[in-house]
Amino acid sequence: MSRFNPTRRQFLAGAAGTGLTLWTTAHLRAAGANDDIRVGVVGFNGRGGDHIKGFRSVPGVRVVAICDADQRVVDRGVKIFEKDNQKVETYIDMRKMFENKNIDAVTTATPNHWHSLFTVWACQAGKDVYVEKPVSHNIWEGRKCVEAAKKYNRVVQVGTQRRSDLGYHEAWAYLQKGNLGKILYARGFCYKPRGSIGKTAGPQPIPASVNYDLWCGPAPMDPLRRKDLHYDWHWFWATGNADIGNQGIHEMDLCRWALGQPALPPRVYSFGGRFVVDDDAQTPNTQVAVFDYQPAPLIFEVRGLPRKAGETAMDNYRGVRIGVVVQCEKGYYAGGETGGWVYDKDGNRIQQFKQQGAEQHMANFIKAMRSRKPEDNVAPVEGGHLSSALCHMANVSYRLGKETPQAQIAEKVKGDKEVMDSLDRMKQHLAANGMDLEKLAPVMGPALAMDPKAEKFTGALADEANKLATREYRKPYVVPEEV
Repeated sequence: MSRFNPTRRQFLAGAAGTGLTLWTTAHLRAAGANDDIRVGVVGFNGRGGDHIKGFRSVPGVRVVAICDADQRVVDRGVKIFEKDNQKVETYIDMRKMFENKNIDAVTTATPNHWHSLFTVWACQAGKDVYVEKPVSHNIWEGRKCVEAAKKYNRVVQVGTQRRSDLGYHEAWAYLQKGNLGKILYARGFCYKPRGSIGKTAGPQPIPASVNYDLWCGPAPMDPLRRKDLHYDWHWFWATGNADIGNQGIHEMDLCRWALGQPALPPRVYSFGGRFVVDDDAQTPNTQVAVFDYQPAPLIFEVRGLPRKAGETAMDNYRGVRIGVVVQCEKGYYAGGETGGWVYDKDGNRIQQFKQQGAEQHMANFIKAMRSRKPEDNVAPVEGGHLSSALCHMANVSYRLGKETPQAQIAEKVKGDKEVMDSLDRMKQHLAANGMDLEKLAPVMGPALAMDPKAEKFTGALADEANKLATREYRKPYVVPEEV
């Protein structure tokens, strides 16, 4: 049976926290008092705080250690446990946490540039891993995570919570059985408000509580050129992956899952730009990416600007702002974080698929740790790597692009009506935000060929593209060639 399509009974039995079956310590490292699984959390200023809360709510699990490069964040974390009269070990350097033999699993919600090295180091240390999305900061290092999990026989689960959502399991099974005919294409949407991060006059001071060397890790230890150290790293290429690799990875994963694609596509191109705002950020706030999967392509759209200048509401496509639309011959599916509906050709609702079980994602990780069965891990690192790599492919094309008059872009894509539709709607969106379409010149990225098996770019611009498919690592924070 496919690991991505368990029966309803199997799924619910696996997800229920109280239904976890204790697994022999012959395979699981010493589980501690009462066979509890002991967890260490690395990076908890944002999403990592949810890790602490989530794992503390799973029966048979204890969060016993926390780590962050910011001492102020660590101190705040200690107070969380003190409120419940609990003690927790603290670390600034994750490597010291990995040396702790009394920790069975580690989780991370560090910035993206740390995800892969964290995963490789943790696997080498014999820890099971829960890693937030995206798995990687670039294509090459994501594959190293897959290799490390396999080599050290570690359970590595990705924070793509929709994989624990039974509603999506049922919806994609419904479509893939042909109930609406052939799937024609999948569209992903990340229409999420992203305002200006401001503009600095020069390097900003590093907070005294931060170990900046550890914070930067694999990334260059450059002067800080933003007001907010902790969150706005998303919008800089050295540490983040734009919103397509931030929020968008969730919807990208849903699209690839719906299409049933087990590998990377043979071609990608992307266009867009950072419009309206004038700030220090480097990444686009408006982006379209096209993945040439066959027989049904994947088209992804990012918008950070509002529906119209002066408003706060966001655009939508068939009622979807953050979610997916899967078009078939006889109708389509449209949905987001709370589930969705299947519609016929005339837009009439046929069947609803509600959100069910996404909140059990962390409990699923514990279930997989105890059983050591691959099929119990609904979000394995292999799939997380592929969906993350799609985001990276789009960004590589974008970063190799150049500003191009929108009329020329229209000429290039006019043979594909679905992409032309995305371009036309993007232009209308930018016009509503005050852009002069006569002067509009988005960045048009080149069409890049990909060898799905080797996971390397080929053909024109391959050398330039493959340089962006990895990075120069800052010693000693190096993802190894041989894990």
